[in-house]
Amino acid sequence: MAVTYQTEGVKMPDIKKRETTEWIKAVAASYGKRLGEIAYIFCSDEKILEVNRQYLQHDYYTDIITFDYCEGDRLSGDLFISLDTIRTNAEQFGASYDDELHRVMIHGILHLCGINDKGPGEREIMEAAENKALAMRQV
Repeated sequence: MAVTYQTEGVKMPDIKKRETTEWIKAVAASYGKRLGEIAYIFCSDEKILEVNRQYLQHDYYTDIITFDYCEGDRLSGDLFISLDTIRTNAEQFGASYDDELHRVMIHGILHLCGINDKGPGEREIMEAAENKALAMRQV
């Protein structure tokens, strides 16, 4: 079990790694899941656009792209997060940068737990799951 935090062309965000990993583990456990290998790759808008084009054939910026390598109840994946988009969204939604960063970080984990957000009514289910997970975070 390992959660890794790395960057590509950006400064590492100010994350309490040990506490954040414990929080992610607790959220996963609340869905009956265990952590396998989770890699957070913090990057720029340009990098996430490149990943979106190359692997998903999507030509747009986004806050997170989650690659799912889960097996059974063990969560594994690569989570690319654009810190540029986190900053923009935090301003747009009137949220703190830190809160928006953690919301997006857990959003990827919730995807790995099987929660979707593209179909009818799924966005609301995802938002409720995000809010529940954020309430578990020790600030």
